[in-house]
Amino acid sequence: MEFIDLPPMRKAAGTVRLPGSKSISNRVLLLAALAEGETLVEDLLDSDDTRVMRNAIVAMGVNVTEEGGALRVAGCNGRFPRLRADLFVGNSGLSIRTLVPAIVASLSGCGDAQAEVRLSGVPRMHERPIGDLVDGLKQLGARVNWLGKEGYPPLALQPAELAAEQVSVRGNVSSQFLTGLLQAAPLVARDKPLTIDVEGELISRPYVEITLNLMERFGVVVQRDGWSRFVVQPGQRYVSPGRISVEGDASTASYFLAAGALGGGPVRVVGAGRRSIQGDVKFADALATMGVEITWGDDWIEARAPSSGRLKAFDLDLNHIPDAAMTLAVAALFADGRSTLRNIGSWRVKETDRIAAMAAELRKLGATVDEFPESLRVTPPAHLQSAVIDTYDDHRVAMCFSLATLGGPYVRINDPKCVNKTFPEYFQTFAGIATPVPVLAIDGPSASGKGTVAAQVARVLGFDHLDSGALYRIVALAALRQGLALDAEPELAALAAGLPARFEDGRVFLAGDDVTDEIRSEACSAGASRVAALPAVRDALFARQRAYRRGAGLVAEGRDMGSVVFPDAALKIFLTASVEARGERRYKQLIGKGMAASMDDLLRDLHERDARDSQRTVAPLKRSDDAVLLDTSGMTVQQAVDFVVDRAAALRS
Repeated sequence: MEFIDLPPMRKAAGTVRLPGSKSISNRVLLLAALAEGETLVEDLLDSDDTRVMRNAIVAMGVNVTEEGGALRVAGCNGRFPRLRADLFVGNSGLSIRTLVPAIVASLSGCGDAQAEVRLSGVPRMHERPIGDLVDGLKQLGARVNWLGKEGYPPLALQPAELAAEQVSVRGNVSSQFLTGLLQAAPLVARDKPLTIDVEGELISRPYVEITLNLMERFGVVVQRDGWSRFVVQPGQRYVSPGRISVEGDASTASYFLAAGALGGGPVRVVGAGRRSIQGDVKFADALATMGVEITWGDDWIEARAPSSGRLKAFDLDLNHIPDAAMTLAVAALFADGRSTLRNIGSWRVKETDRIAAMAAELRKLGATVDEFPESLRVTPPAHLQSAVIDTYDDHRVAMCFSLATLGGPYVRINDPKCVNKTFPEYFQTFAGIATPVPVLAIDGPSASGKGTVAAQVARVLGFDHLDSGALYRIVALAALRQGLALDAEPELAALAAGLPARFEDGRVFLAGDDVTDEIRSEACSAGASRVAALPAVRDALFARQRAYRRGAGLVAEGRDMGSVVFPDAALKIFLTASVEARGERRYKQLIGKGMAASMDDLLRDLHERDARDSQRTVAPLKRSDDAVLLDTSGMTVQQAVDFVVDRAAALRS
C-alpha cells in the first residue's frame, strides 16, 4: 500500500488559495448541461468527483470543451440527447444522487422505447443508500430497476411518463436526495407545478441553500415553506448565465483554518469568506467557540491560535457542517478537555462509516473516544502518539488527520491518493504552510567525532540531541547482561522494542542503572556494530528514534540518520576522518577513562567495523547525495562545531 510519512510540525502560517468547491462544481456542471445556451465555467475544481460528473454529462450527449483554464458546456435545453449509456460514478455520492433524477426526467416522454441508462460505482458506492431518492422518483412514475441489492446502486433507469404533481422525500439521511429532486424539478414541472415535501428533519441545510442559489443563477426560482416544502412553478427552464465562476471550497478551507488554530498561524484561506454561498464557512464560527482568533473578509478567512495557547473543549450540534465537522474531531485532540460532536449521523452513509472510522483512528493517536449512533465524544491524551492512519478510501479522513502532526507525532497516511477525490494537491499545499520540526542529521563512521560534535551543536542551537549509537550500545549491553547471542535476531528485536532505557542530563540509564560509561566499553561498541546490522533490531528502534523529533529541533547522529531515519532532514552532514585519526581519538578517550587500550587493536577493529557497516544489507553506512562532507582529520572539535553551526543557523528561525 502506498503511504506518505508526515513529520512533526512546529508551526503553521501562510496563505492558501482554495481550489474550487466540489459542491458548487458538480452542481454547476449538471445545471450547465441542462440549460439552454452555452456556459463558460471558470475556476472549476479538477478532481476525481468532478471528472465523474464531467464524464457522465459527456456520455449523455452534452458537448464539453476546454477553453483556457475553463470549460465551455453546451447545454441540452432540458433533455439529454443520448439516453443509452452506462455511467460509472466512482464513489461520488453527489454525482449519482443528482444525475439519477435528471436522467429520469429526460427519459420521460422519450421516443426510444429501448432507452436505458445504467449507473454503477466502486464497491463502497454500492453500500451507500439511494432508496429514499428512488422512492420519491417512483412517486412521480419513474421506472427504476435494481441491479444488485434493493435500495442501493447499481441501478437501471428506463423510459416512463412522469405525471404526479407532488413527491415526498426523507430529509434525515442525505440532503443530496432533495438537491437531486430540486434540480430535476423544472424538467418535470413543464405544464403544472411540482411540490416536494420533506419528511422529518432536513440535515445539511446549507448544502440545499447552495442548490437553490445556483438554480436561481440559471433562471429557476423555487418557492419554499421553511425547510419542509418546496414548489417549482411550471414554465421555468434553465438558461445559461453565460459565464459562472466557482468559489473556493469551504470544506477544504477547514483543514487550513484548523492548521492556523493548532499551529499558531495566522493562516488565511482565499476564495471563500463572508459573501460565500457555502454553509461550511461556518466552520470558522465553530473554531471561534474554541477560542481561535478569526478574521473575516469578503472572500477570505484567517485563523490564528488563541492567545492563551490552548483550545477550549466544545459540545456542538454540527448538523449544518457535517463535512467540515470531521476536522473538528481532530482539533478536539488539542482541546483542554472532553469535546462532543453531535447530530452527525449522516457520517454513517458517506464515503465510509465516518463515525466508526474517526473513532478508530483518533484512538491510534492516544485519544479516548466514545462512539454513539449520531455523535462522537473525544477526550484528548496528555501527549499524542505517532500513528499509522488508515483512510478507508475517504479523502476527508486523509486530510484532517494530517493536522495531528501539529501536536508533535509522526503520522503515516495510508493511501494518500484518496485525496484526489476533491483536492489532488492537498499534501503539497499543506507542506507549504506547515513548518516541520527541523532535523540536523550527522552521520559518519565509528570514532569520527560525530557524538562530541553533535552534542555541542545541539547545545548551541537549543535543540534536543539523539545519540542513536547509544541506543544500539544499550541493546548490546542488555543482551550481554542477559547472555543473549549477538546474532539472535528475534530475541534482540524483542529486547530493543521494550528497552527500559532513558536519557537524562547527558547520562544514560538502563533499567534504572547509570550505564553512561559502560556502554562506551569496547565490548559494547563491538556489540552495537553487530546488533545494528540486524534488520529486526533496526525496525524495533526506528520509531523510538523518530520520537526524539520534537520541540525546537533535533540534532541526530549515527550511521543512517540522514539516509533512513530522517531522510527529510533540513541539513545533513557526513562527518568523517582517517582511520589513523579516529584510532588516536578512541585511544585517548579510553585511556582518559582509565581503560586499557591497544592502538593496533583499535585500528584493526575500526577497519573491521567500517567494512561491516558499509557492506551490510540494511542501512549501510554511506554518504547521502545531499549530505555535506566534513573531514575532521586535521580539525579541532571547535572548528568542526563552528562549521556545522554556521550551516545550521537557518534552522533556528
